[in-house]
Amino acid sequence: MLQLRHKQVLVVGLARSGVAAANLLLSQGARVRVTDLKPADQLKDELSQVWGEVETALGRHQVGDFLGADLIVVSPGVPPDIEPLRKARAAGIRMLAEVELAFQFLPGPIIGVTGSNGKTTTTSLIGRMFEEAHVAVAVAGNIGIPLTRIALEPSVREVTSVVELSSFQLEMIQHFRAHIALILNLTPDHLDRHGSLKSYALAKQRILLNQTQQDWAVLNADDELSLGMRAEAAGSVCLFSRRPLQEGVCVEEGQIVIRQKGSTTSVTPASEVAMRGGHNLENVLAATCAAHLSGLSLGAIRRTIRNFKGVEHRLERVAVHDGVSYYNDSKATNVESAKRALQAFSRPVVLIMGGRDKSGDFEQLADLVKERVRRLILIGEAAAKIAGALGSSVPISEAENLEQAVVQAGRSASRGDTVLLAPGCASFDMFDDYEQRGREFKESVARFIDHQESGH
Repeated sequence: MLQLRHKQVLVVGLARSGVAAANLLLSQGARVRVTDLKPADQLKDELSQVWGEVETALGRHQVGDFLGADLIVVSPGVPPDIEPLRKARAAGIRMLAEVELAFQFLPGPIIGVTGSNGKTTTTSLIGRMFEEAHVAVAVAGNIGIPLTRIALEPSVREVTSVVELSSFQLEMIQHFRAHIALILNLTPDHLDRHGSLKSYALAKQRILLNQTQQDWAVLNADDELSLGMRAEAAGSVCLFSRRPLQEGVCVEEGQIVIRQKGSTTSVTPASEVAMRGGHNLENVLAATCAAHLSGLSLGAIRRTIRNFKGVEHRLERVAVHDGVSYYNDSKATNVESAKRALQAFSRPVVLIMGGRDKSGDFEQLADLVKERVRRLILIGEAAAKIAGALGSSVPISEAENLEQAVVQAGRSASRGDTVLLAPGCASFDMFDDYEQRGREFKESVARFIDHQESGH
C-alpha cells in the first residue's frame, strides 16, 4: 500500500475528484496542498467539503508547488501535458491519476467500464444487477462519484467496485487493474485533447494494461476497434453482440442468450429490455457479460434488464404535453452519441444541439437528420460549425441559451413529435457539466409547459 504519512502531496484540480482525493490523502496522514486555475471565491463549495487543513494555491498553477511535492495527484479534467506537470515529470516527481490513488486502497474486485458511448448506462446496469442479487457493490468513477471517495468507506473490503472510466482517467494509470474490463465501443471523441482517434483509442486500451490470465476483457464483437483490442487481452475474452455468436452474450432468435462451453442459456427476450434504442441493447449485453462473469444469478440479471429504465440525462423522458414528448439526452456529448439518440426515434424530432466542440464530424449526421429531424435548434460555441455541416439537411434556427431553445422547440413541435436534447458537444461553454445542462433543460421544459397551460 502507498505510504503517505508526512508526505507533501499536491492535488491538481479541485472538482469532485480533487476533493475526494484530498480527503483520502488527509486520512492517510499526508500534508496536502491543492491547486486549481479557478480563484478561491469560485471554489468555496469544494473547499468546504475538504475534511481537514490543506494549503491552497488557487487562481493559477505555480511551478514551485509542483517541483516541491513528493507526490502529485492529478484530477481527470487536468491535461497531463500542462507545463508544470511536464517540468515535474522531468524532475522525476511521481504522479498518480485520482483513480490510481484510489486503487492503492481498494482490496476488492474492480469492474472497469470504458468506451465512447454507453459507459454510464452500462456501469449503472451492472451496479443494479449486483444490488438485485444482494451482493455488496459500489458504483463510482466518471459516473459522478470519485473512486477515492469509495476508498474511504469502512466497508470497502467486502465491496466490488464498478467503475466508469474515461480516457482522461485511463491515460495516466500505472498499476490500476480491473478484474473485468469492458470496452463498449470506440468512435471519435475528445479529439480536442487526444489529437487523433489512434491516441484516444490507445488511452482507452490502457484499461487492459495490468490484467493477468485470471482476468476478463469484455469486448463488442460489433465494433471493429473494440474487437481489435482482443489481441491486447492478457486474460480471457467475453464477446457481446446483437448478432449470434458461437461464444459470448448475444441475441439469437429474439432472445438474449449466454453461450459458454457449448451450452446456451436463455436470459430474457430482447423485447423485454426496458430502455429505448439498439445502443441500449448493446449496453444490456455488455452488462450481462460482466454480471455473469461475476457469478450473479440469472434471476437478478433478468429482473434488472426488465426493470431498468435508464439513467438521468441519458434518453430520459422528461414530459409529454399536447402529444409532444420531451427527452433529455444531455449525456450525448459527442457526435456518435447524438446519432444513437436520434436512431432511438422514428417519428419527427425537433432536435436541440450545440455546446463546446470536441473536434466532432457533424457531417456524418446529415442523412439521419434529413430523415428524422423536423427542425434543428442550435446553442453554444459550436452552433456555426453545426449549421455549416447540416444546414442543407434541415431548417435551422439558433437560440441564445437553452431556455430559448426549449421555447423554440416547443412552439415548432406538432402532436406526435419528439423534442430531443442531444447536444453532440461538451457542456463547458455554458454549464459546469452535462448534468447541469440536463437539469436546466428539464426545468425549462417544465416552465414552458406551465406557460402553455396558463394560456400566456
